[in-house]
Amino acid sequence: MSSVKIFSGSASKYLSEKIAVSYGKPLGDVELQKFSDGELSPYFTESIRGHHVFLIQSTFPPAENIMELLLMVDAARRASAYKVTLVVPYFGYARQDRKDKPRVAIGAKMLANIYEAAGADRIVTCDLHAGQIQGFFNIPVDHMDASAIFVPYLQESITPDTIFASPDIGGSARARRYAKHFQLDMVVCDKQRKKANEVDAMQVIGDVDGRDVIIFDDLVDTAGTLCKAADMLKEKGAKSVRAIITHPVLSGNAYENIEKSTLDELITTDTLPLKQKSDKIKVLSVADMFAKAIRKIHDNESISSLFI
Repeated sequence: MSSVKIFSGSASKYLSEKIAVSYGKPLGDVELQKFSDGELSPYFTESIRGHHVFLIQSTFPPAENIMELLLMVDAARRASAYKVTLVVPYFGYARQDRKDKPRVAIGAKMLANIYEAAGADRIVTCDLHAGQIQGFFNIPVDHMDASAIFVPYLQESITPDTIFASPDIGGSARARRYAKHFQLDMVVCDKQRKKANEVDAMQVIGDVDGRDVIIFDDLVDTAGTLCKAADMLKEKGAKSVRAIITHPVLSGNAYENIEKSTLDELITTDTLPLKQKSDKIKVLSVADMFAKAIRKIHDNESISSLFI
């Protein structure tokens, strides 16, 4: 069988190094040249002919991160790689998964087409904004679930007073899965938006008086919704409010919003790099999970054991 070679895009080097250590193999050598106008030109400085190549890169802004990944796929194909698997811990543009108003793009579908056209054989990602995005691809998609990391972490802190919450109606299925696993109740924060990243009104469906609330979501961007939900839950009598978020996008005034809010703790992962530190933010690593997935995919084994 072909041997594995793992390479990293420049934006996810911090995570790729941890994945490589967990896998037990050093990162392959790839260099990124830039022309004076900013044009990218990555190239592999070692032979990858006949190898199963794994390319790791989260596709968060700027868009050059996506372009770099696509150029690496094309370079690997032209260098006669046996297979090219994309490891995209955070799948950018996943929020654009449908036409929610006229004359808008479905960005997630467009990127799926582009990755396939570039020559990717498979994609491995984590906690997509909507599970149905897997159907946008005509190649295999391994959709990892961060619950494999969060559930063991939560085991020690769950009490009979704990209750789970979803920050909106759309994410209720996620909170319900955790509630079912721990056999606890859940509530829903119903929000109304007038435009993106701006919450107009919110209300709690359920009773949180005297309870320790844990909010679940796939990503946190400006943290406006999350902080407003935490403040409202505290007003409704919650003893404490923590949040479990897979992808820490944290743009704009997010860090300031979190520091000023009544949120007690934000537990997240390293699918994205933090722009600054905060005493309220705790980061758990997805490196071991992705390393195990890479090994099982290469060995043609089932990855179902990585799910809870």
